[in-house]
Amino acid sequence: MSARAPAPPLGSYLNDHLTGAFGGAALARRMAGTHADRRRAGELRVLAREVAEDRDELVRIMNRLGVPVRHYRTWIGVAAERIGRLKPNGTLVHRAPLSDLIELEAMRTGVEGKVALWRALRVVADGNPAIDPADLDRLARRADDQARLLNGWHREVSAEVLTRRDGAVPGRVSPR
Repeated sequence: MSARAPAPPLGSYLNDHLTGAFGGAALARRMAGTHADRRRAGELRVLAREVAEDRDELVRIMNRLGVPVRHYRTWIGVAAERIGRLKPNGTLVHRAPLSDLIELEAMRTGVEGKVALWRALRVVADGNPAIDPADLDRLARRADDQARLLNGWHREVSAEVLTRRDGAVPGRVSPR
């Protein structure tokens, strides 16, 4: 029996990000479809579309570089998003407010990883005519915009979820 050669670092790296991109696109789509706030739901639909476009762009870049897409990994990303729905959130019957915060943090983490991906690929593009550096710069700017949007929501959602109606922080003893 012969041992398989390890995958080149670039192939592994891109497939790792592609796995996350499939999970992130599924999460963004679900968040957009289930969010109670209409304004935020509309913004989430735009974000979900952009995340899916970024995922598809990553596949195109992988194809141009000759990096095979590990299709089983795409299913892992989607499965991870679905498993993430099974978190203990204090309620069994309906969506808990804490779900908004946890899912938002997962999206923030994914988008910040995507910023790092585009910047890392920018280094590869400098020596590889198969990748357009301008495209990577554009993708990095869009991911930065997405991160700013999510960071702004994080502040709002944290206040909504983690403070009581009277403004007190749960678990903090009020001064007498």
